[in-house]
Amino acid sequence: MRAFSQLLDDLTYTRSRNTKLKLIGDYLKDTPDPDRGFGLAALTGTLDIPAVKGAAVRAIAEQRVDPVLLYMSRDYVGDMAETVSLLWPKPGTEPPEVDDATISISDAIARLRSTSRLDAPQTLASMLDHLDASGRFALLKLATGELRVGVNARLAKQALADAFGLDVDAVEEVWHGLRPPFDELFAWAEGRADQPAVRDLPVFRPFMLAHALEETKVSLDDYAAEWKWDGIRVQLVHAGGQTRLFSRTGDDISGSFPDLAEAFSTPGVLDGELLVRGSDQGVEDVHGGAAASFNALQQRLGRKNVSQKMLAAYPAFVRLYDILFDAGEDLRDLPWSERRGRLELLAARLDPERFDISQLIAASSFDELEQLRANARDVSIEGMMLKRRDSPYVGGRRAGLWYKWKRDPLTADCILMYAQRGSGKRSSYYSDYTFGCWADGGELLPVGKAYFGFTDEELRWIDRWVRGHTVQRFGPVREVEKSLVLEVAFDSIHKSTRHKSGLAMRFPRISRIRTDKPAAEADRVETLQAMVT
Repeated sequence: MRAFSQLLDDLTYTRSRNTKLKLIGDYLKDTPDPDRGFGLAALTGTLDIPAVKGAAVRAIAEQRVDPVLLYMSRDYVGDMAETVSLLWPKPGTEPPEVDDATISISDAIARLRSTSRLDAPQTLASMLDHLDASGRFALLKLATGELRVGVNARLAKQALADAFGLDVDAVEEVWHGLRPPFDELFAWAEGRADQPAVRDLPVFRPFMLAHALEETKVSLDDYAAEWKWDGIRVQLVHAGGQTRLFSRTGDDISGSFPDLAEAFSTPGVLDGELLVRGSDQGVEDVHGGAAASFNALQQRLGRKNVSQKMLAAYPAFVRLYDILFDAGEDLRDLPWSERRGRLELLAARLDPERFDISQLIAASSFDELEQLRANARDVSIEGMMLKRRDSPYVGGRRAGLWYKWKRDPLTADCILMYAQRGSGKRSSYYSDYTFGCWADGGELLPVGKAYFGFTDEELRWIDRWVRGHTVQRFGPVREVEKSLVLEVAFDSIHKSTRHKSGLAMRFPRISRIRTDKPAAEADRVETLQAMVT
């Protein structure tokens, strides 16, 4: 446990990507099996210990620490695992703390996985009694799966690839066919075995991504244009008699969309946009159906159990963009124009209620394309994609191949209402902001919440302002004077029954601080209602 706890400490206190890559790589090279495999699983979010959840940690902490002190400290520290690791008292009857090297990651995981949900809290508490603060922090992070050390799954896989001289896309190719502690992966990485075979498994392949189109104009002789739809990017994979639906981050979301998984039984791998059909606030498409707003899609995202009523109310479909595999044939090295032809042939054999193709945009010039993009918001389209006609399908962002040309964001002048402490590195700052707009009768109603879009300097400025203009405190949340105007940018806004204002913003971020604008001149709720899509 000592090596892993040191890794977490080092990762928490560095912002350098290259340093993080080296720290993780060194850990993976120096740590023996199976501990390094479980450590990698924790860093990539693939370690699951069902018997231990956040509520169990809070429960055992309340038994050992004064609850008032516990939650006051949590409000200050910003992380429950760190708070518990620092406050956990030495046991009165147990042996004193010992070096946490005596408890290995694999031993801890085996003990927690073999115990029941009822007994797991006391098993966890017993191990905490024999660890120092750093070891307790590492154990709690492992047990709950909430690392929050500034590392995502892709970075951890890149560190593995760099450390052992592998191609990160090759790692992605086999990742979803493997399970912790990844013995086959490390045997391949160290040259003791061949690359794991996943040919007959429905595994995830890295998505091809696009650069934002800035001021550059491209020739339509070289690039094809198609609409960019407002759903979520997904990959459909059917292999070995199984179908999987993966999100852009490689998460398996098949359980949330069993209707789509059942509908795709053709061997191959497809790339597309997940949407739901519906006539309310939807967009009529060329097939005569309607793509409902993103707000409708959200009703199904993240659900582990989907009722028949939900399936009927929000029928899912995929608007196809590309094809990676056709049966066992890998098409990724073919130019986009040839893949597009193969996609059209395959799509003709699929259920038209569940699958259609994103239409190409007919335009004679780039100027005409600009005009079409300017009108995109009127029909609830997110923007355009520009794809080089001879481009292969390659994972990640490659300069000059694909561009995304999103519509300009909407903006509104809102008033800061509440500020909350952040987590991790931001736990000392009020960095999460709830803002509102004026309603009839002079009432201020919340319309959104944002925690990014500002610079570090602006964060420090707002934090000082919040502390100097607080009117009430609610634990980690402060209510402030309703006088600071923030310009908020957002991609779209939808009706919502969960919010008092009846509105929900998509991707809100702080665009700028409007110290020049009086609060009375901030926008009204009815102004935002007119922007609803």
